[in-house]
Amino acid sequence: MNVGLETRLVPDAEEVRRSVADRFRAWVDAEAGDMPLPGAGRTRERFAALYALGRTDLSLARLAEGHADATAILRELGQAPPGPGERWGVWAAQPPGTGLEARRDGEAWLLEGYKAYCSGAHSCTHGLVTADTPQGRRLFAVRTDHPGYAPLEGTWQAIGMAGSDTPDVRFTAVPGRPVGGVGAYLDRPGFQHGGIGVAACWLGGARAVADTLQTGARTEDPLTAAHLGAVDVALYAAETVLWEAARAIDADPLDRSDTARLRSLRVRAIAERACGDVLDRVGRATGAGPLCHDPRHARNAVDLTVYIRQHHADRNLAELGGLVGQEAGPGK
Repeated sequence: MNVGLETRLVPDAEEVRRSVADRFRAWVDAEAGDMPLPGAGRTRERFAALYALGRTDLSLARLAEGHADATAILRELGQAPPGPGERWGVWAAQPPGTGLEARRDGEAWLLEGYKAYCSGAHSCTHGLVTADTPQGRRLFAVRTDHPGYAPLEGTWQAIGMAGSDTPDVRFTAVPGRPVGGVGAYLDRPGFQHGGIGVAACWLGGARAVADTLQTGARTEDPLTAAHLGAVDVALYAAETVLWEAARAIDADPLDRSDTARLRSLRVRAIAERACGDVLDRVGRATGAGPLCHDPRHARNAVDLTVYIRQHHADRNLAELGGLVGQEAGPGK
């Protein structure tokens, strides 16, 4: 019985991955070039585009956001943008366990080891990947057509965000081109701007989940109406914060006020909380029906549940509390 179940599920997951990959390619070819850069005066348009992608398909949004973020990183660190037909990902997760190292080979750098959570591992032509060097962690550009680049089958078993194609990847003597110096990936202002872009994708996904309640709600039922009202409040508040963050980024793109990290932590926490509230309220208001009978809603709900776990929850809140505490310290 287990063998039959596995045989039935694996082709479905592969089909989902390929479908999202095809739409990702089409998005890069047709729309990626129109995506505004963060901090260039049109950040709200950028966040709105990511929000719309999240409302359409969170797995597609994850890949598109990665390419858009890579484009911004390359520009910020003085590199050429992606060329025609190139699809980029950003792979910078650092979970516990074996990591990725970069070693010198004459004038070149070679990457060795494993990188977890490489979204678009099969469909991206290039990646920006963080790796450890003797001097510290830095960012490298890699091509995915090198024979030493190997996505590890079976390392992405997720039902939620299945189409994001996020396996671990093994690197064996893969050439890497340095992008920025040691620590440049994290130290640049755009790292914080990019984190808010991810939150825009989350909120788009939350709006898609809320659509099920809004379009099918029996508002003559006071309990259903109350859930719909609470969902509206959560999304309106989080979206308002998102648009205000876009305005603040355009007003201070280089973070001369040193507030970008505080802003990013606040926006992401507010967005994550709103997404959790929407998932809870919509589920309580609609019951099991949409989850069992509406494939699109079921996918939206499970994708959002997985995607918001990119937020580091209490660790991020602890960091936020530390920054807030410094602001309110003695003599301030």
